[in-house]
Amino acid sequence: MKKLRNILRWVVVLFFSTTILAVVAYRFIPVYITPLMVIRCFQQVADGESIKLHHHWVPMSEISEHMPVAVMASEDQRFLLHHGFDFNAIQKAAKNNAKGKKVHGASTISQQTAKNVFLWPGRSWVRKGFEAYFTFLIELVWSKQRIMEVYLNSIEMGDGIYGVDAVAEYHFDKKGKDLFREECALIAATLPNPIKFDSAHPSAYMKKRRRQIEHEMKFIPTFPKEGEDVDPKTVVGGAYK
Repeated sequence: MKKLRNILRWVVVLFFSTTILAVVAYRFIPVYITPLMVIRCFQQVADGESIKLHHHWVPMSEISEHMPVAVMASEDQRFLLHHGFDFNAIQKAAKNNAKGKKVHGASTISQQTAKNVFLWPGRSWVRKGFEAYFTFLIELVWSKQRIMEVYLNSIEMGDGIYGVDAVAEYHFDKKGKDLFREECALIAATLPNPIKFDSAHPSAYMKKRRRQIEHEMKFIPTFPKEGEDVDPKTVVGGAYK
């Protein structure tokens, strides 16, 4: 039993030391590969397809200023205010789901970033526990600007396409920094399911969703640069003036 306890103790120490080190390292170095990218490649091979992996890491300065605003409007309007978990959204989602309506999630951009960079896709409680742990870590170590930069570079945005610069090239034939406002809104509209929803060939539903996101973008300020803060006084009921 003593030997087992020592092994467990070292396993715990190793887990915390390696995960904290990884989070600190990714505060400064680009994320060139994620678990989801690897999983998708194995799935493609298993299906007899050729490997499709389009991913370009670019700094925030090379991403359209409309893109972070679009994903906040679509995914997480309180991103600049919460500390990784939007408890208002969680409460609303729980009430909605309890009524038997269409299931809504409440994952923040921080949670999605933690999942994309460090974890595997899935809905198990174990994975959700790890997601909460990594969300806490990145909110503690990274700035909001860094979280957004990693998110926009690692999120799946099409079949074999990851990140803003890659989807800009393969769907719009341009660089990520040259995307128009409506193109950013259209990309954001695909994020619930970028395999099903194609920003290169948007359906009528996608175009409607794009217009909704563009409307919400009017109420969100320009995404702040590193070192700048959002004034909480500009927030009313969870939405921006």
